[in-house]
Order: sequence, then C-alpha cells, then structure tokens
Amino acid sequence: MKIGIVNASSRFDPARGEAIEAFMAQRFPDRSVSVVLHPSLYSKHGHFGGDDASRARAFIEFANDPRLDAIWFARGGYGSCRIAEAVVPRLNDVARKKRYLGYSDAGSMMALMYKAGFTGLAHGPMASDAVRDPAAAERALAWLTRGEALEWEPSLAADPRPAVAFNLTILDQLVGTALEPDLSGHVVMIEEVSEALYRVDRMMFHLTGQASIRRIAGLRLGRVSDVTPNDPEFGLTAEEIVRYWCDRSGIAYLGTADIGHDRMNKVVPFGPRG
Repeated sequence: MKIGIVNASSRFDPARGEAIEAFMAQRFPDRSVSVVLHPSLYSKHGHFGGDDASRARAFIEFANDPRLDAIWFARGGYGSCRIAEAVVPRLNDVARKKRYLGYSDAGSMMALMYKAGFTGLAHGPMASDAVRDPAAAERALAWLTRGEALEWEPSLAADPRPAVAFNLTILDQLVGTALEPDLSGHVVMIEEVSEALYRVDRMMFHLTGQASIRRIAGLRLGRVSDVTPNDPEFGLTAEEIVRYWCDRSGIAYLGTADIGHDRMNKVVPFGPRG
C-alpha cells in the first residue's frame, strides 16, 4: 500500500519529511506500507509551501493518482482555503475512493470535499505528527491503511449520529463561504490552540449565530491548549464559554471530546460510520 503525502498549507521542513520516511521504513521493513512524498513538498512561497497554483496541482495529482491508496496531509498552518475551490472540482473517481487524514488547516480542504460527497475523510494526526509520537502514527495508519477504529474519539462508539471535527478558527472562518458543508444533524467537535479566551468567545458568538450551525445535533469541545493570556483575566474557562453560547443559541452541548492540537488527538471520521 502506498500513502501519498502532500502539502496544502504552510512551508514544510525537509528534516521532518526525511524523518517520516525513516519511520515508515523502520515500521514496515517489508515495504508493505510506504509513503510517497510529493516532489513539491518542500517548495516555498512566502508563508506557503509553494504558490497556490503549485499546491493545488500537487494535491490534484496525488489524489487522482491510481498508484496511491490514501492521502496524508503533511502539516497544517494556513493555506488550504486558498486552493480548495480550485482542487475539489478536478478530483476524479479515483480520488473519491481514497481515505484522507489531517486536521487544523486541512479542515478547510476536507470541508469542501465533504460538501462534494467524499466519504473517506477523517480528522486526525498528520504526517508531521507521526515522527513525534509512535502512538499517533499507529492511530493515523490504522485509518489510512484499513479504515479501522484504532483510538477513534471515544464518544463515537455510543453515538450513531454523523460527526465531524474541526479546529474552531477554521470552522468559524468557513461558515457562510463556498467551503461550508451542510452539517445538519451532525455532532460537531471543535478544538483550539494558541488563542486568547476572548477570541474563543468571539468565535463562538459568530459560529453559534449562524442559522446553518443551529441545525447541528450538538457540539462537543476538545482541548483548548496553549491559551494566550488575557489581561485582565477573561473570567470564564473555555468550556464555560462554549456552554454559554450553546445555551444562548439553543445548540445542545454534548460534553468534551478527545481531540486537540496535541499528540493525543484522536481520529474522527467525517459523516456516518459503518
């Protein structure tokens, strides 16, 4: 099996790519599973891993390639929202049969893919995470190679409703745009990193004020980590903020979720399971 690694977002460190190849060679010495790094993976264009056109071409090339069985987002950062509308309409039936895995900025691309009817999408560890934690790598590879529920987010086992997971900033920014999928009846899981609590509160105000989001089945909160200090203190925890806006908007708050910008980030397949 071959897994393509492609970058839709920020610059990618060549040392990280070399470490991924070394990890996979050690984990699968028989090469029953291997990774293929796109030739443009280390491109640079200001903040981005190559200009918009080259990142779009790379994603389309790998997604449509019948020699590759799955696509692993290299990293997050920022940039996939700039290319998603150029990419998704050009993905073929081969691309629709693959599994895809990523989170953070990859959520913008996966949102539009989900809107377009792709079924093999999941929020979970990216390729750049794999070299930092073998457990995260195994969790990711179980999904990419077999679609298995190795360390899926625990609440999925007891809740049959369709689910999705996004970084809060990403989801808040894509609502009302061409990238927004219909999440009616879905359990929506969110997580955040490196934001002040007043910004979390402001994003929750905007997100829960959307008519489309008020049609979801409910909201779960993952980890809100590396919180930027407020001066003065905001006075509410992240969970209290989310509860407040759920109560105010009539959205069911369903509790916590085991997702986040960290090594324990669990896998959440998009949509119904089974």
